[in-house]
Amino acid sequence: MQTPRWVVFLIDTCIISVSILASYLLRFNFDLVEIISQSLGVTFAILVPSRILSFVISKTYSGLVRYTSTKDAMRISITIITGSVFAFTLSAILTYTFGLPRIPLSIAILDCIIAMAVMIISRFVVKSLYLEHRNMDMDSLLENVVIYGASESALTTKRTLDRDAGSNYKVVAFIDSDDRFKGKSIDGVKIYKTSALEEIIEKHNVKSLIFANDCPSKYKKNMIIELCLNHNIKVMSTPTVNNWINGELSFKQIKNIRIEDLLERDPIQLEDDKIRMEILNKTVLVTGAAGSIGSEIVRQLTRFNPKKIIVFDQAESPLYDLELELREKLNFENFEIVIGDITDRVRLTETFEKYRPEVVYHAAAYKHVPMMENNPSQAVANNVKGTKFLADFSVKYNVQKFVMVSTDKAVNPTNVMGCSKRICEIYTQSLNSMFQTKFITTRFGNVLGSNGSVIPRFKAQIEKGGPVTVTHPEITRFFMTIPEACQLVLQAGTLGNGGEIFVFDMGKSVKIIDLAKKMIKLSGLSLGKDIQIAYTGLRPGEKLYEEVLNDKEKTLPTTHSQIMVAKVREYDFSIVSEQINELIALADCRDNMKIVAMMKRIVPEFKSENSVYEELDNLNAAATDNAAELSSKTADKEKEKYPVAEKDFQKKSRIVYSNKKGFPIGKKFSLIH
Repeated sequence: MQTPRWVVFLIDTCIISVSILASYLLRFNFDLVEIISQSLGVTFAILVPSRILSFVISKTYSGLVRYTSTKDAMRISITIITGSVFAFTLSAILTYTFGLPRIPLSIAILDCIIAMAVMIISRFVVKSLYLEHRNMDMDSLLENVVIYGASESALTTKRTLDRDAGSNYKVVAFIDSDDRFKGKSIDGVKIYKTSALEEIIEKHNVKSLIFANDCPSKYKKNMIIELCLNHNIKVMSTPTVNNWINGELSFKQIKNIRIEDLLERDPIQLEDDKIRMEILNKTVLVTGAAGSIGSEIVRQLTRFNPKKIIVFDQAESPLYDLELELREKLNFENFEIVIGDITDRVRLTETFEKYRPEVVYHAAAYKHVPMMENNPSQAVANNVKGTKFLADFSVKYNVQKFVMVSTDKAVNPTNVMGCSKRICEIYTQSLNSMFQTKFITTRFGNVLGSNGSVIPRFKAQIEKGGPVTVTHPEITRFFMTIPEACQLVLQAGTLGNGGEIFVFDMGKSVKIIDLAKKMIKLSGLSLGKDIQIAYTGLRPGEKLYEEVLNDKEKTLPTTHSQIMVAKVREYDFSIVSEQINELIALADCRDNMKIVAMMKRIVPEFKSENSVYEELDNLNAAATDNAAELSSKTADKEKEKYPVAEKDFQKKSRIVYSNKKGFPIGKKFSLIH
């Protein structure tokens, strides 16, 4: 209910009348005889109309008293002072003209101060009483919230919640891991230790927790979030100070914690100086630059002052978006957008001829396991042939370093996609021993939030109300954030001398079902009540568990704690080149069985799972058993015929197929066909 304007006007008129009387009482020490003998009547007759006129002109009575602000106080002050000056001036004119008693200067000053103080204070008292009454009424409707932190950011967060009309939160406690703050208060709210969080949640019926910028370590943050999720507490966070709007925190900027934040690890310590030495004033080509990984590599390269970045991809719209981001957000101009396909020799020739790149980051690839399982010819055409073309052109145009982005699915592959990437690894690694270009491979697992990954899919399913689909209750994956993965790609590029396959420390594997449950909770929904989880079964080529990339038995350490070198066998370039050319020729024929059979021949450890190509493994196993039996019988006959020692027999039975340089005797080959 709003107070009518005429009531406010009447109250203000009463206030100015009382302030005149109070001024006389104070000026003449409450001596009524002295007061009556002075110009009290004249003062009333001049000052009250002057004030009323100033109120009408400035409309001081028109504002909502319960929303009084400092601007209202300033307007009242100006109105009172103006009225006093006008009344005193009018009194002096009347005295000079008609000889009427003049308003004493001391009375004019006292009245101005008293009227101003009473009018302003009365409004703020009414506002405080209103807010107190409203808070008492709304306390039962407000959600109790805890803020993590005891700094300026935490105080700003509380005041933002208190100030914003759209906020329905009441801060009941601050928590912080620093013992110095224990028992102290911020803005009247007590600070507790982090260990007291569970007790606070139960005592105050807390509904939400906000991380106020000064967050703890990732490990501690994850512990707090896990505790909140177990109690169905909504978790939010504020942006960094740099992202506040015009230096002020807005309530709308306080967002729910994302699953990406929950899975993050402590920041990677990069050797920026080494990366800068590799990139500074060089022309860098990035393929697949419109994709999740490629675009992030481009963003991070801008920090190291390259001479030029060649942004290469065939996706027009994402390239346009990246171009706008580079120009408008990153203020970076030293780049060229090239729309092209890595399997197009003509386009690659034009690109290498024109720009002469010195470093290549190869992120272009088909990566979706089920799709490549159904389209092996395209997996070979894009991943294998595209990589071969790009690597061959890098050699031809004297590229200094070629860094290829691979995948954990290339480790003991169970699907066509993983095998195609392993073949790419084999080819680039075999090139390294033949030419000056240093070929380096990087392997990592699933990337959080990348195009087509599980996180965006789950988010979309949750927004639609479910169900959230998981292939198998036991399926696990390793995860890494996009910036994290790309930082390690750049770092690995500085460590490589050529021929290495670098693998990244992916941390602990995550159960996909647990990931889905956390995302549902972070969305504020209840599993089984608001949304369901459905199991759809493993997809073609999919396996339950990915290989542990940082297995100490399969890797060697480097100078960077989160990067290891994989122990893999080396391949002879001439043999690899011949096999890959045969595979590419088969891809053009579109015979899936023949294509996959050839892939298994190149990568013997490729064993299909949940796929139609498992029958090839069965045929190979049967053929291997028959060959072993035949070989055993032949060897027994040879031993009977030529009684020599076992070791000598094995030595004499070896087949020499290459000369000292590793090329097959009597065979010809060319690098770019």
